[in-house]
Amino acid sequence: MMAKTNKANEVQYKICGSDCDSCDGDCIKHNTHDAVNHPLHYVHGGVECIDAIKAATGDGFAGYLAGNVIKYLFRYQYKGGAEDLKKARWYLDRLIECEGWRE
Repeated sequence: MMAKTNKANEVQYKICGSDCDSCDGDCIKHNTHDAVNHPLHYVHGGVECIDAIKAATGDGFAGYLAGNVIKYLFRYQYKGGAEDLKKARWYLDRLIECEGWRE
């Protein structure tokens, strides 16, 4: 992972170390820090934590995603407000993709 700041002191980071054209559009090559979609503190060595969890949990990944949806919905009024609702939606979107449902 490469992190640097630009003139506005916004953190810019690189999610993948390869050509982003080969990432199915899911990679953000250089972007300002996004606490919901690609939190900088969850990327180490070019690997995003959610990808490592998916690899480690295999068939249990859907349960992990569902648990996180519940967690963020459960706490949004007391801790993170709208950001927690966005995180719940992020995990729900991944759960929908994981289960193969398409809109």
